[in-house]
Amino acid sequence: MTRERAALAAGSGIRKISAEAELSAEFYGARASTLCKLMAAGLPVPAGHALAVRAVREIATTGFPEDRPLSSLFSDGTLFSIRSSPVSRSWGGPETILNIGMNAEARARLAERVGAKQADALYCRFIRDYAVQVARLDVEDFEAASARLGNGGATPEMVDEFLDTYERQVEDAFPQDPEVQFREGLHSMILAWEGTSARILREARGAPPDAGLGLILQEMVLCRGPGSGGSGYVQYASPISGEDAAWGNFQPHAEGRPGRKPKENGRVLGNGSAASPFGTDGSDVLAATREHADVARRAFGEEMRLDFVLDDGSVWLLDAKPAERSARAAITIAARLVRDGLASREEALLSIDPLSLNEVMLSQVDPRAELDVFATGFAASPGAATGRIVFSAMAAQAMKSREEDCILLRVETSPEDIRGMHSASAILTEKGGMTSHAAVVARGLGVPCVTGAREISVDAKARTVTLPGGRVLNEGDTITVDGTGGRVVSGAPGLVEPELDGFFGEFMRWADEARTMGVRANADTLTEARVAMELGVDGIGLVRTEHMFFEPGRLTVMRELIFAESGAGRQAALNLLLPMQRGDFVELFRVMAGLPVCIRLLDPPLHEFLPRSRQAVQRLAEAMALPVSSLSARIEELSEFNPMLGLRGVRLGITVPEIYDMQARAIFEAAVIVAREAGVAVEPEIMVPLVSENREVEIVKSRVDAVAAAVRVETGFSFEYSLGVMVETPRAVLRAHDISRVAEFLSFGTNDLTQMTYGLSRDDAGRFMRDYVNLGVFREDPFQSLDAEGVGELLLLAIERGRRQRENLLLGLCGEHGGDPESVGFCHSAGFDYVSCSPYRTPVARLAAAQQALRDPDGARRRDGRAG
Repeated sequence: MTRERAALAAGSGIRKISAEAELSAEFYGARASTLCKLMAAGLPVPAGHALAVRAVREIATTGFPEDRPLSSLFSDGTLFSIRSSPVSRSWGGPETILNIGMNAEARARLAERVGAKQADALYCRFIRDYAVQVARLDVEDFEAASARLGNGGATPEMVDEFLDTYERQVEDAFPQDPEVQFREGLHSMILAWEGTSARILREARGAPPDAGLGLILQEMVLCRGPGSGGSGYVQYASPISGEDAAWGNFQPHAEGRPGRKPKENGRVLGNGSAASPFGTDGSDVLAATREHADVARRAFGEEMRLDFVLDDGSVWLLDAKPAERSARAAITIAARLVRDGLASREEALLSIDPLSLNEVMLSQVDPRAELDVFATGFAASPGAATGRIVFSAMAAQAMKSREEDCILLRVETSPEDIRGMHSASAILTEKGGMTSHAAVVARGLGVPCVTGAREISVDAKARTVTLPGGRVLNEGDTITVDGTGGRVVSGAPGLVEPELDGFFGEFMRWADEARTMGVRANADTLTEARVAMELGVDGIGLVRTEHMFFEPGRLTVMRELIFAESGAGRQAALNLLLPMQRGDFVELFRVMAGLPVCIRLLDPPLHEFLPRSRQAVQRLAEAMALPVSSLSARIEELSEFNPMLGLRGVRLGITVPEIYDMQARAIFEAAVIVAREAGVAVEPEIMVPLVSENREVEIVKSRVDAVAAAVRVETGFSFEYSLGVMVETPRAVLRAHDISRVAEFLSFGTNDLTQMTYGLSRDDAGRFMRDYVNLGVFREDPFQSLDAEGVGELLLLAIERGRRQRENLLLGLCGEHGGDPESVGFCHSAGFDYVSCSPYRTPVARLAAAQQALRDPDGARRRDGRAG
């Protein structure tokens, strides 16, 4: 039995804070545990006692013990504070009560020591604080008295007025007995902790319903003697960069409530004037606290913020907690601790929230800026950008040509908006969710995006957007899109630019050495592939070939293919598309330098390539020398009631096989070109989308094999490739053992699989998703974080059945869940070989995979990312 358990079993529940006590956070709260560690490190801490969590609960239910513990402490006139010590600091806690024991007798003693004026000020402050915090009186009554009587500071008349105000409000005299003050103060803090609002607030921070609170009774350091005195906080790591720099605040004559306006680099403490008790730069306090900070850093293996008081030049520590830090600073601090031998690489990797890497890699809204937030939506693509509003792709391209930043604002985007999305600095849509067209494309481009901003109303024709309350913005007005926080802000509040130098690269190398699961990127263009390689991926897990067709010249050829009325007409269009596709694949293979590249054959329904507006139909009719009526009739003929479940994916490849034949030839010819020129093996992975039956795979594979054989004969060059399927229908999951007889890999498209499992439209679910999450219907948006209970069970079922048929079956996940840390953890545990996500999210996935490998060291994966 530990000493803590023994003490609790003995019924005391109260321990003196000392170097030998070793009080744990579980029993006595985080602050009590920290103070013991500070004392053990030889640092100066005011004497105090800790009330255990259990003791606090007993006081809350049965009242104060009859044996009057700690009553002897009040006999010598010492003043005390009551401080909260919750089990976890993140839960918050009741406000500290200072100067317990202050009364008329203490006032007289202090007047002899520090002067009557200081004693009166201390007594007035205690009466006011006690009245407000313990008796729950209105602070305005005391402020009015201060304003009326306090022009020259505290006076005996003000003390009397404060005492009279208290007595009138409470109908009882102000308590002079220190023990009564202590009991009532303790009781008020417990009530504050148990209050409904406090419970809701801490549960929102992740606290359990029975979250424990310890309390500390600690001697006061008054800081009001003839020498220098006051209170403050300091840390020796910049919260912005993480570099070695002093940061904090000091308030003369304050008594243990640190100030709230930090300053950096030498002007931390003191007010920077000749009147400062520490000179113009607070150097005396800096020198006194620097040594303590170094000791605490070694003791905790962490960069710490010290809360301290200064009395006649002597520093006393009231608390220490991990230093404040931005995401960028957190990486620098972690790396510095490793460099100095105070932490291991593993500890450093586990200390960083993977999602915080978004803040490091991309521009962010300056956290110090005052914001006029006029709309919120889904944080669909991280980062932040400022620009002028435009309402069309053409306007975005025009702005880009003038080298002006713009924000593309649409009700929702379509493939026709691709060029405008490339030109925009950020994207904002009224409708949509985390996997809508705008969200997926924006993440691939690394462009900030907010979708589903329901508070706004977009009128593209009038080129206006109406905000809540009726305010209207016009084209050309400046806004800022915060894709990390899902906010839209008026004007240009200022951005913090990313910095990937320094320790970031080294930190990510540690992550790569630790992880055992591959991380690939979804990349459709040469630019995206280059970004992915710069960010250190293991290959490309998804090339969406349809995105290659949306360039204006190619889109016209693609439409000619769709509108062709004969096989010869289709082949003529395919002959034009072949060199375009081949050139795209050559560039991808060159950039990836022998790493795996998984290419999905054409997937979307044909309607996505069709013109929508009459102007676009007319332009296409002119290009094809056909009447508008003929094209309109053909568009009507191709329309489907539910095109996302219609003629798309493998169904298109089987009914119009020439398309997949052309794509396969382009892939193989590109592989031969790059293999010959680079001298490295290029083994493409060809993925068949929307499969639900093994016979579909057999049909496609037989034609792809025939194309491969023809290219080998024509080029005289031997190459290998693998063919697999994209698992995105529940039936493909159920028949995974059958499909795996032909397929060499399964890549799970969890965007569509989630959509089909739930029966939700991923494009429209944003209209009600926030309500569902807020009401607890869904724990989280299933399009944002993998549904481990439902969709996850399907994945496990497919893995078990697929690998039962093919032991070396390669398993990947290529939905956007591949960039969500929780989903990455699931994939690691489930036995996936790799996950794939948008290039700019791959560092998040790499760190999440490393952390999961450290927590689960037995879960080895194939890091080469290839089919076995």
